[in-house]
Amino acid sequence: MEQRYPHMMRKLIRDNKWHLIAALLCTVVTVAIEFITPVLLAETLDYYLQGKPSRMPGFVNAWIDSLGGPAFMARNLWIMGLALVGLNILSGVFGYGKGRAQAVAGENVSLTLRESLYSHIQNLPFSYHVKAETGDLVQRCTSDVETVRRFLSMQLMQVVNALLAITIALLYMFGENVKITLISMIMIPGLFLFAWLFFRWVIKNFRLSDEAEGKMSAVLQENLTGVRVVRAFGQQEYEVEKFEKVSADFRKKTFKLCNLLAVYWATSDFLSMTQSMLTLLACVYFAIQGEITVGGLIIFTTYIWKLLWPIRQLGRILSDAGKSKVAMDRIQEILGVPEEPEEPDAKKPSLKGDIVFDHVSFGYAEGRDVLSDMSFTIPAGKTVAILGATGSGKSTVVHLIQRLFDVERGEIRIGGTPINEIDRHYLRSRVGLVLQEPFLYSKTLKENVAIARKDATDADIDRAVTDAAAKEFILESDKGFDTLVGERGVTLSGGQKQRVAIARTLMKDNDILIFDDSLSAVDTETDAQIRAALKKRSRDTTTLIISHRIVTLSQANLILVMEDGKVTQQGTHEELIHQPGLYSKIFNIQTALEEEFKADKTA
Repeated sequence: MEQRYPHMMRKLIRDNKWHLIAALLCTVVTVAIEFITPVLLAETLDYYLQGKPSRMPGFVNAWIDSLGGPAFMARNLWIMGLALVGLNILSGVFGYGKGRAQAVAGENVSLTLRESLYSHIQNLPFSYHVKAETGDLVQRCTSDVETVRRFLSMQLMQVVNALLAITIALLYMFGENVKITLISMIMIPGLFLFAWLFFRWVIKNFRLSDEAEGKMSAVLQENLTGVRVVRAFGQQEYEVEKFEKVSADFRKKTFKLCNLLAVYWATSDFLSMTQSMLTLLACVYFAIQGEITVGGLIIFTTYIWKLLWPIRQLGRILSDAGKSKVAMDRIQEILGVPEEPEEPDAKKPSLKGDIVFDHVSFGYAEGRDVLSDMSFTIPAGKTVAILGATGSGKSTVVHLIQRLFDVERGEIRIGGTPINEIDRHYLRSRVGLVLQEPFLYSKTLKENVAIARKDATDADIDRAVTDAAAKEFILESDKGFDTLVGERGVTLSGGQKQRVAIARTLMKDNDILIFDDSLSAVDTETDAQIRAALKKRSRDTTTLIISHRIVTLSQANLILVMEDGKVTQQGTHEELIHQPGLYSKIFNIQTALEEEFKADKTA
């Protein structure tokens, strides 16, 4: 992580340096005006009205003398009033400029982070997505990005504001009266120490709160995605209890964070008010003693808040910096995961050849093989079917053919080329895959089918949906091809979703077609219709069909039977039904059930 994104925050600041420099200059001007205002009031009271020594630089007094001196200014106090109004208008203009520059920088940061995260996530290995929680990823791409944006667009300039204010206030106060300044600093070490301790506490507790929010988002996302399953099994109460548990944990950790904030503000308010009172008492005492003027009293009582307020705000600034650090760490945890490596020397051979599994062994966890020393050949341009129980390794075969995982032992070859030497993106672009539970977008039926080809014509779409036996139900839908599909295809039946997904896959120019139990939700008649269309359409396409339905497998050129990660039988349908083994057992069971169903139907 540190190697690829060593200075992410620094990079974000560098990319927006001109906006931040503009905000910095505007901040300097607005802070300077804040400190000039009480000085002008003090100058009016002491120099122009009472004849006390001036606080203004020589060139200003020379200009005043050219107008008529202090007496002239005393007779024309409207000039000072106009100057104060002008300064406040100027402060407003620069304040607007500061806010706009910060906002642009913040939105640029947010855009950069979101796009970097989204692009990076698209290119992460399949193994990462298998383990990652979608809700947590969403939370990092939204809430954590917002935390970083808020810090860079708002709090970063607050740091500059605080440092400038503290420096100017102390320099001027020491120049005005050392004793009162020292008295005004009694509580400052305590405020600094408390702000630092608060920073340490808030980082720890914000991370806990942020992670709890991520877990809550994951549970919420999972529930909303699987709401049909929840209702089908009457698990609403269980899901509510599960959400209440993670929600309560988030509340508990966030409440603790809020308590820390409350303690900090209350304590810092007490220390600041106490310090303000001590400064005011000191000013009154020294004014009575004649050591400071009324103007000096105004300056001290005004500057003490300009000194204390930034220090008091320091805790909030540090807490936001801590939150931003935690958020950036969580963002970098994603950005630090290596993408699937680019392979400049990877090959892009023809994929029309035989697919050969040569003594392949593979496991998702070390020491636990899912496939064990498995060898078989899928002839080019032929249809090969796989039958096997759950957990036998059927889907793993699909994963390996698409290079979602790389082979650990043994070798897979396509047309004689080892699959690990074939470019991943090229390979996947030539392999059409239809899953048992296909993902459909919340778009129209036409858009879902055409999404695989940007240049698809209506004729191409019509042919694809016809071959997938989807045209009839599409035309019967409310708006035909323009019917909107609900999120993840929720408005369609399982068979309809599978047929739309098959049509979408047929829009691609595929060398290899894989149906991973993707005909399970259609009836046998539709199944036969789709297989006949595929056979006619894809004479030179290698087709792999995974199914538990014997009628689906029976027309394949070769059938593989998998058990415990090994091929235990292979042959044609006619050969396997006469061999003892899993295939003949399932064939006999399904045949008996069909005969029983027919008998019940005719009775």
